[in-house]
Amino acid sequence: MTRRLVLSYVAIVAVVLAVLEIPLGINYARSERDALVTNLERDAVVVAGLVEDQLQGGTRPVEADLGAYVERTGIRVVITDADGISVIDTDGDFAVGRDYSTRPEIADALAGGRASGSRWSATLAGDLVYVAVPVASGGQIHGAVRITYPGAEVDARIRRNWLLLAGVAVGVLATTAAVGVVLARWMTGPTRELGDVVAEVAGGRLDRRARGDSGPPEIRDLARRFNLMADRLEELIQSQRAFVADASHQLRSPLTALRLELENLADTPADELEPTSLDRAVDETRRLSRILDGLLLLTRAEGVRPEPAVVDVAAIVDDRVRAWRPVAEEYGVTLSSPPSDPTAALAVPGHLDQVLDNLVDNAIEATPIGGRVQLTIHALGQLVVVRVEDDGPGMTDADREHAFDRFWRASSARPGEGSGLGLSIARQLSRASGGDLVLGPSEMGGLLATLTLPAALV
Repeated sequence: MTRRLVLSYVAIVAVVLAVLEIPLGINYARSERDALVTNLERDAVVVAGLVEDQLQGGTRPVEADLGAYVERTGIRVVITDADGISVIDTDGDFAVGRDYSTRPEIADALAGGRASGSRWSATLAGDLVYVAVPVASGGQIHGAVRITYPGAEVDARIRRNWLLLAGVAVGVLATTAAVGVVLARWMTGPTRELGDVVAEVAGGRLDRRARGDSGPPEIRDLARRFNLMADRLEELIQSQRAFVADASHQLRSPLTALRLELENLADTPADELEPTSLDRAVDETRRLSRILDGLLLLTRAEGVRPEPAVVDVAAIVDDRVRAWRPVAEEYGVTLSSPPSDPTAALAVPGHLDQVLDNLVDNAIEATPIGGRVQLTIHALGQLVVVRVEDDGPGMTDADREHAFDRFWRASSARPGEGSGLGLSIARQLSRASGGDLVLGPSEMGGLLATLTLPAALV
């Protein structure tokens, strides 16, 4: 992946460089050639003005007159008369008096025009840039001036410019590759590490976590989210293992008791059966049913959770108080709830009802005859608090610490009553709604159960 990223960076930069540098190099070459032709044409006009009088008067110019110019510029000057016969040539290899009238550029100049261009020179083994202008006065052509310059000079400058552009391109591409390697490793390193951690977690190492402190923000956020998922997965698996262990342990006792009762019934003649033996078997069956119902509800509470919705806490509290008041009266307990204004909170539909049912049921059973159970509602900032308290015996600090453990039952609980799952289920349902459930001492002298839910903005 690192190689692909670096190659993509280099390819993009190479395209940009090509789009920028190729036209730049072409324009530079064109401007150099155009500038050379312009300078040569200007010089040719100047030379034509110098030799005009001499050609017109018939006197022959001396090559030394142009020596300084030729020595300084390195160009060749050929001057012809009106018939195209050379009268001066700064190149000693060609004799004066040579006929140039057949040369196209000389012919154009003798016709009153100007000619410029380049052609191959076998003598120089390279291109030759030329300019030819007429020598005229009063509308009469007296001759022509041709200036030639080796194209190798301008080609060398153009080549140096191309080499400079190529060097810049190579430097930019090398820098891009180096920076690309650093960036690619910065991006792909954490990705590979996260992939390795995912593979290890998938292989059963639930304690492995991604670092999440390097790489792009998206990768760090993904690592944090993966760690949260891994924490949740580890928590669920550990909870499942504890659930299976606790369920196996709790179901063993009633199943054993039920098996013994049934064996006794099987070994006892029909005329000697006692009704109490059958009642004990039925009681053990009911106990098994309560445990299984609690396990099923707890499993649902720990499973996939629906989204919380806005509920009226005061209305639900009033409804549960009315539903449980007859039960409380049977136990000789006063169940009450002071009037409260409508209070909106966020909770999974149905969860608040189940939590209150569990808390009120526990409070009624724990409260002695003549005691009181009270439900109150308080709005505290961003939270809605429901308090369920009684004036019963309460719990010790040690009991409250273990009260939410599965299958835990207080030492003062009556044998055979309850499965020890109620408070665990109530806390799971509370947390599924984004709240929590805690226990503490009540000012009434008994136990205080405090349920918190997020307030709804309505």
